[in-house]
Amino acid sequence: MGYLIAGLVIFLGVHSVRIFADGWRTAQIAKWGENTWKAGYTIKSAVGLGLIIWGYSMARLEPGLLWVPPVATRHIAATLMLIAMVLLVAAYVPKNSIRGRLHHPMLLSVKTWAFAHLLANGNVADAVLFGSFLVWAVLCFIAAKKRDRAEGKVYPQGQTLPTIVTVVLGVVVYGAFVMGLHRLLIGVPVF
Repeated sequence: MGYLIAGLVIFLGVHSVRIFADGWRTAQIAKWGENTWKAGYTIKSAVGLGLIIWGYSMARLEPGLLWVPPVATRHIAATLMLIAMVLLVAAYVPKNSIRGRLHHPMLLSVKTWAFAHLLANGNVADAVLFGSFLVWAVLCFIAAKKRDRAEGKVYPQGQTLPTIVTVVLGVVVYGAFVMGLHRLLIGVPVF
């Protein structure tokens, strides 16, 4: 569990600098340059992610059941994951209406992903991993909305074709996970 927690602290810590120390972040970028900042950010993120993956793979083998999720929660989680995948794709497809309306689809995707996995899993490692990401995504979303208001940021409404592409790609990615990618990457089938 220690590696999982260390990974979460590093990964989410790096990804939280803008929430808790935006002024310091701006000063560091000015001091070191954007490329150096991004290189350090990337290296720390990769180390944190590696520790999360390693730590979670070990921690979920340890006993520590908090609750036994009803079978229905797996189906609810699977449905929520379809939404999460569409939101994830919406963060990357330019000019889609989902991003235009929701503004921060990546953070909404992480919140949906984390909540879905909390519903369907009941051991300590799951609660630590998915609970941490859920709390982080909520705080990050609040900070991003506050930053948008302060900057007077206006998001374009988006267009129909990019929105259709976003939904189709989200469904395709979801289908790939259901059909076996989740089992291949995580070691657990969706159903």
